Amino acid sequence: MATPGEPDKAELFGHPRGLTYLFTTEMWERFSYYGMKALLVLYMVKYLLLPEHMQSVLGLASLRAGLEAIFGPLEIQPLSSHIYGLYTGLVYLTPVLGGYLADRVLGQRRMVVVGATLMAVGHFMMAFEPLFLFALLVLIFGNGAFKPNISTQVGTLYAPGDPRRDRAFSIFYVGINLGAFLAPLICGTLGEEIGWHYGFGAAGIGMAIGLATYLYATRTLPPDVRSRLLAEGPAQPFGRDEWRALGALVVLALPVTFFWATYEQQGNTIALWADGFTDRGINLLIWSGQIPVTWFQAVNPFMIFAFTPLVLTLWKRQAARGREPSSVLKMAYGCFGNAAASLILFAAAYFAGGGKASWLWLMAYFAVLTVGELYFSPVSLSLVTKVAPARAISMMMGVWLSTSFTGGFLAGYLGSLWSGMAKASFFLMLAVIAALAGVVILAFVRPLKPILRGQ
Repeated sequence: MATPGEPDKAELFGHPRGLTYLFTTEMWERFSYYGMKALLVLYMVKYLLLPEHMQSVLGLASLRAGLEAIFGPLEIQPLSSHIYGLYTGLVYLTPVLGGYLADRVLGQRRMVVVGATLMAVGHFMMAFEPLFLFALLVLIFGNGAFKPNISTQVGTLYAPGDPRRDRAFSIFYVGINLGAFLAPLICGTLGEEIGWHYGFGAAGIGMAIGLATYLYATRTLPPDVRSRLLAEGPAQPFGRDEWRALGALVVLALPVTFFWATYEQQGNTIALWADGFTDRGINLLIWSGQIPVTWFQAVNPFMIFAFTPLVLTLWKRQAARGREPSSVLKMAYGCFGNAAASLILFAAAYFAGGGKASWLWLMAYFAVLTVGELYFSPVSLSLVTKVAPARAISMMMGVWLSTSFTGGFLAGYLGSLWSGMAKASFFLMLAVIAALAGVVILAFVRPLKPILRGQ
């Protein structure tokens, strides 16, 4: 047992025991996030924003007026997409504030507890229709406190140069996707089949379990980075190499925005494609019927489990031959995978004409998208913990996550075009945007290699 203030050095499966608790905490947090997210657009389109309900939502008239002042008159579906985009965007802007407060004021541990508490409260608030927008706001600030500080703690479990760190983030990412896999099946089914508020309530229970897990786990975690730096004495100004590393991360963050703008269509227009343009009929020996729309949100995280060992094995073999791609090059490949996935749905819409496409097209879309995601998302998180100066690590993780703010906001705008575009043209547009992001990142591979220490 560790003494107070010291990390628990015990290991489990070859990694610090704290990784297991962080894995579990993040699993439940993602369960709550993706459970709510799987229902959000469908809830607004099919229930909350219908004329007989929308008048009861506090602040909605003002928000709609503000959006229409920018984008013109909005029907239910475009308005829903804009609200979805604002939510998914802002949950990744507030981590900048959450990271700053952790580095300068409260430390990572306290900010995680604050964030988890806010998110649990926010999910339960979703059960009350008049509080819908306030619930989203509480969730946004809760995520901002939680997200950058749970991720940086994974990195601080390992000493500089420890080769297990990349694998640790891949394991941690499986935890993220285990929660994301279970969420649509549980929260989505409860919301669609029994009642929307049951789905949101299940998300709140999941977040409460995550909070309890983290509170139990604190003795296994290393001291906050802020605590260690304070013990070392007054902070020194950033050196030249530190400024160059920060600049490199900011440069990479710009094209990353467009990856998330296209990736975040999963809970938005992809859900609408599954609902209205996909033949979801299935006939198996043990079950036949219509696949629920929200179940498609579980396909991507399930494929994360299936594909992660294969991708890690490939990287290991490439490393043995000295040919493993750098982290930045992997991120470019991830963007190209995203583009290829959108091209699959372009083909589905093209060949379906005015009819419905087979659900197998969606399965192919998620398979290719998942490979792209594995080359992109966990690699980028690991990169930040390696490159960012220790005294600004949570804030830089927040800055990195904020690319999903602009990406989510842009995703909402792109989603608002759904009703007015031919579906084949819409998916082709997504493919072009993702491919251009990959080309821009690819252009930075050589210039940034020495700055990022070859990562």
